[in-house]
Amino acid sequence: MTATQKTAAGAPAPTSRRNEKVGQVVSTKMQKTIVVAVEMRKAHAKYKRIVRSTKKFYAHDEQSSARLGDMVRIRETRPLSKLKRWSLEEIVRRSSLGQIEEAVLPGETVPAEK
Repeated sequence: MTATQKTAAGAPAPTSRRNEKVGQVVSTKMQKTIVVAVEMRKAHAKYKRIVRSTKKFYAHDEQSSARLGDMVRIRETRPLSKLKRWSLEEIVRRSSLGQIEEAVLPGETVPAEK
């Protein structure tokens, strides 16, 4: 039995080695592109206090399915443009902010309360 036959029969398929990150969508103003802010928490080297830092990643969203405020998982991919090196893997959690925007269609005014 060869090595390829052993892995195909007994063991599960090897997982992808591509990096994955989970973050919040902060912009959907471009076509097929979303901007995802990923928060990293790390202990300070000297003072041992937890420090938060945020980094933005440009990700490819083929169907433009992600909305502002959604929590998404992005996966590393080949360079797609000058800034895009990530692609949308899945939408982890929908935001309630997107539902409010859909309720009010563009061009309509929100009725004022009396």
